Amino acid sequence: MAEVMDIGDIRVRATHALEPALWPFEPGRERHRVSGAGASAILLRAGDRVTVTDVEGAQPAEVLAFDTDGREALSGLGLRAARPALGLQAVLAAGDESAHRLAAALERRGVAFAALQAAGLFGPESRPGDSATFEAAADLLLVVAAPGEAMAVDRQDPPSELIVVVERAAAPEERLPPLPEPLADPRIDHTIPPSNAWAYEVKAGEYIQIIDVAGRECSDFQAFSAARLQAGVERDIDPTITRTLMGAAYPGPGLFSKFYDRDLEPTLELVRDTVGRHDAFLLACTAKYYDDMGYPGHPNCSDNFNKALQPFGVEGRLGWAAVNFFYNTGVDAHNQVTYDMPWTRPGDYVLLRANKDLVCVSSACPDDTSAANGWNPTPIHIRVYPEKTLFSKAIATRMTPDAEPKLTKETAFHPRTSALTRNFAEYRGYWLANAFNNQGAIEEYWACREKAVVTDLSPLRKFEVTGPDAEALMHATLTRNVRRMSHGQVAYSALCYPHGGMVDDGTLIRLGPDNFRWVGGDDYGGAWLREQAKRLGLEVLVKSSSDQIHNIAVQGPESRAILSEVVWTPPAQASVEELGWFRASVGRLGDHNGPPLVVTRTGYTGELGYELWCHPKDAVALWDAVFEAGKPRGILPLGLEALDMLRIEAGLIFYGYEFCEQTDPFEAGIGFTVALKTKAEDDFIGKEALIRRKAHPQKVLVGLEIEGNEPAAHGDCVHVGRPQIGEVTSATRSPILNKNIALCRIDVAHAALGTEVEVGKLDGHQKRLAAKVVPFPFYDPEKTRVRS
Repeated sequence: MAEVMDIGDIRVRATHALEPALWPFEPGRERHRVSGAGASAILLRAGDRVTVTDVEGAQPAEVLAFDTDGREALSGLGLRAARPALGLQAVLAAGDESAHRLAAALERRGVAFAALQAAGLFGPESRPGDSATFEAAADLLLVVAAPGEAMAVDRQDPPSELIVVVERAAAPEERLPPLPEPLADPRIDHTIPPSNAWAYEVKAGEYIQIIDVAGRECSDFQAFSAARLQAGVERDIDPTITRTLMGAAYPGPGLFSKFYDRDLEPTLELVRDTVGRHDAFLLACTAKYYDDMGYPGHPNCSDNFNKALQPFGVEGRLGWAAVNFFYNTGVDAHNQVTYDMPWTRPGDYVLLRANKDLVCVSSACPDDTSAANGWNPTPIHIRVYPEKTLFSKAIATRMTPDAEPKLTKETAFHPRTSALTRNFAEYRGYWLANAFNNQGAIEEYWACREKAVVTDLSPLRKFEVTGPDAEALMHATLTRNVRRMSHGQVAYSALCYPHGGMVDDGTLIRLGPDNFRWVGGDDYGGAWLREQAKRLGLEVLVKSSSDQIHNIAVQGPESRAILSEVVWTPPAQASVEELGWFRASVGRLGDHNGPPLVVTRTGYTGELGYELWCHPKDAVALWDAVFEAGKPRGILPLGLEALDMLRIEAGLIFYGYEFCEQTDPFEAGIGFTVALKTKAEDDFIGKEALIRRKAHPQKVLVGLEIEGNEPAAHGDCVHVGRPQIGEVTSATRSPILNKNIALCRIDVAHAALGTEVEVGKLDGHQKRLAAKVVPFPFYDPEKTRVRS
């Protein structure tokens, strides 16, 4: 965006970049998220204005207020107590980390928990985006809860989030966002002013939280073994050794999380990271850097490190190799180091755990000569938490750039999968197993092809679509003909933008005349559906149920026999033996008194298989029942590595590989999901673009067989002669076919079966793998096994 301003006789064109990742911070304006079935406490001053918004609709809110003595004070908000605060009581009884923090806040205020009363906002008739605003007449502690019970899998009423915006009557003197609440009771709570550094001691097992207070600020970091320093030996983090041992540009939460010194000894572990972009290649800024830039005498992190570390006897250095947290660097295709503004938002942080007693040093980088700190150096805040505190390993994901961060979670099946492996990867906000101990991907693969496997697919996003216009919304947004779906039918479909590119792919389950459940890969699918419902003026709710429904897939030739011993279905529902392909049944685990389940005959392997959907509280019981019934039939757990081999053989697509926002369903190999004939008289989003793109295709998805034993890889270029005519989207060594195979998006001029192509390795020209275009799916192309 650009704005033209007149300054005297000079016309200046000012450019304003759109930065949705920085929620529009104004001094005195705050945003707080209240998760479904959760609660938040906020201190208010007299005159503060509060707006509570029901994001997804039909979500009740409980509002409580307490004065400085802990007495009920809803009248100070112009509200009155109308009902017991059962939702808040349920949150406090949960006993998790957030419940402990909330209880501590109430206890500090002297609030009696016995008979809490609340004012009610919203309810079953509230619409998405409905809000209520009130003003504090005195200093108060505000508590907002989003009450809700555990949602049985055969219901469609999940609790959903509320957003609370506070506009302070008196803007703070410091024009900085408020610090986030501590994760626990900190032993150290220290702010590093801009252009400074600070050294501090940490004991083995303690946690260090490094917080970017205002966003867009770098913090260089080093840590020394305290014992070696006392012996006169400096052993600090060596970024080169760390990169080598971790096999990554810098560590991340999970399996490859440690920083090492030059003795190859682990120094710290990265436990949490809400940013996901740092630097471990470049030096902390130096005096020479600024001298060469024409800024002699400019403050720099290396000199600041020297000053801060001097009391600990550390010898000064002209330039410090450091872990440059939040520094946004890269190396481009021309071997040039690049940097830009950090990805951090206000309050973003990394959380580290010390492996030994350490002397640490952190900086608030002084660079105001480049985008490295957004041209405006700001403070860094350090908190150190005791060893006894327990924190989950996590990164942060955001549905949209301005959304609140959500930390990686364990699925409800984690107690069972974690007993079988420590090899987990972060996937879509959850930890999923890559492979399992004492078997590995190949054995898991063959178990699926010959016997049976169970795999955790809980990260799939689920949305309950209900209301009189539910069918109209799904018919208008999906490429499938939803009006032709019968009760209990499951349809695989694409969700497209107006230009024909794909928002997501997924399955739609019809649970009733006005009841659907959309299962996709991305949280944004639900937001997109709500946006379209609002645009079309439809009376429908789209509520996220991902936290209320976790799921496993039981796949393989023995899956039907196993589940027939596990799942009970009522007479009005199809039994496991009767359930047809892409059909759903509602049943129970074990017998008619067991926990409710939804069973769909679907999967991601190309084998006969089912998916079982349950509430998280029933997940362990479901896993145990499946494994107990499956033991005589050789069932094994299946990880992501084997799942990828299976889905490529079956020709099944994956977001970020076979499709993205620029790919239409025809290019992604799922043109069969676009019902242009049966929806010829009906409009749906992307229809005109899809008609045009189908008539004039540029690229198409094909299968490749690669000669020899060297595999292709995602992103490899595909050539006919010198020019590149395609790109490998996914590739694997097929155990059952005993050959290397790949999916490839290729120019339509070279898509004919039997066309000989070459897969480029190295720079694409120095080394080529001979290949030819073949039909896909590679395995069971007639789908006789999944239909059996």
